[in-house]
Amino acid sequence: MDATTLIDDVIDREGGYVDHPADRGGPTRYGITQSIARAEGYAGPMRDLPRQLAARIYSRRYWQAPNFDRIASRAPRLAGELFDTGVNMGPAVAAGFLQRALNALNRQQRDWGDLAVDGAIGAQTLRALDTLLATRGTAAEAVLVKAINALQGERYLHLAETRPANEAFLYGWLATRVDAPRV
Repeated sequence: MDATTLIDDVIDREGGYVDHPADRGGPTRYGITQSIARAEGYAGPMRDLPRQLAARIYSRRYWQAPNFDRIASRAPRLAGELFDTGVNMGPAVAAGFLQRALNALNRQQRDWGDLAVDGAIGAQTLRALDTLLATRGTAAEAVLVKAINALQGERYLHLAETRPANEAFLYGWLATRVDAPRV
């Protein structure tokens, strides 16, 4: 799946204007929060945020900046999962999930050394991913997607347990964001 399709899908899933009282993000349109829109130079009402601007924001902030585009050339399903997780939890959280999973899969550092879980995908993270894909074969990508989903689901449960207002979102998060891929 290419970035344009991923972005169109997330915009369609996020829907139009929302201002849920329990959402700390405040007003959103197409899943873009007001603070992100303002940081991108949009000064108009959130109800009027253009879809094309939302798509550019997703491409720049949630695909290119965290280097998910570099993951896509190696493991496209993983890149799609990281993008979707990054949209909902922040790209650094998604990248940190990948780094944690790679650390846990390095067979006690026999395949590569532990990565700093810094939420930034750079040369070391990409080398570790390349090594995993080369040593574990075609199933490795699906295993990583499962690991990202497991971490994502646990985080959603934690968010609902520690902030009861988030219970309003838990069912939807689990229903639409956490997916079990086939190996």
